[in-house]
Amino acid sequence: MKTIESIRIGVDLGGTKIEALALNPDGRELTRHRVATPRFDYDATVGAVVNLVTSIESQTNRRGSLGIAIPGTISSKTGRVKNANSTWLNGKPFDRDLRESLGREVRMANDANCLAVSEATDGAGAGKHLVFAAILGTGCGAGIAIDGRVHAGMNGVAGEWGHNSLPWPQPDEYPGPACYCGRTGCIETWISGTGLEADHLRATGIELKGAEIVARSAAGEPAAIAAIECYEDRLARSLAHVINLLDPDVIVLGGGLSGVARLYENVPLKLREYVFGNEADTPILPAKHGDSSGVRGAAWLWPLS
Repeated sequence: MKTIESIRIGVDLGGTKIEALALNPDGRELTRHRVATPRFDYDATVGAVVNLVTSIESQTNRRGSLGIAIPGTISSKTGRVKNANSTWLNGKPFDRDLRESLGREVRMANDANCLAVSEATDGAGAGKHLVFAAILGTGCGAGIAIDGRVHAGMNGVAGEWGHNSLPWPQPDEYPGPACYCGRTGCIETWISGTGLEADHLRATGIELKGAEIVARSAAGEPAAIAAIECYEDRLARSLAHVINLLDPDVIVLGGGLSGVARLYENVPLKLREYVFGNEADTPILPAKHGDSSGVRGAAWLWPLS
């Protein structure tokens, strides 16, 4: 009797959508499904994930391992979700509820850690020992993969780079904007997409989306150029701290702002102004799998056997 290979199923639980895919053992995508997130309804969120997994297995006629990317982490003390900006997950035993509903083990990790695992497995950081991956989007998350595995840390917060203070703040950057975490001046408040937009608004009184600021800077508008230049300097300062602490083999950028080409030209040069010893050859690369890295990384939480 011919053996049917199992598949890897990954689910990326976002604030507005839940995406699921199935990968062959060689990483080839078999199918992908997406549904709207049932916001603020925990039971419906569990049900949506269960339905996606069931649908994929019915379509492929193959049972899969299951990894979930979540916008938070599982507390090692309580076994419940913490730090999720999808707040209806916080305090819930999400992995346990899915395990009981689906009758199998579920592996769960922060979405930025899943980005790091994806890019370390078969993306921009493939074959690298230590990959640091940052999401520059509405927020500013980051994750660490060591030899293709998530490094979550004892407290489950390894890579929570966005909630450190902006390094070497200028007088007009202190104490900095308020952050949802309850502190001020967090890196996330400066180098997320919303941080760029807020900075441009403070400087000009004009409210623009991040994509509009980038487009206006490319067209030569002085105020937009100034906003992007400040952004690059703050990103360089923030990544210099990462290099001083971890010295990763590669830094991979995901999220909406990762598509800004000039970052890959200017930020590596600026790093040398801030890294200890003024030497920094760390490659900074865009995520190879783009928006798909989170869901692919969730599937790769089950490593190659």
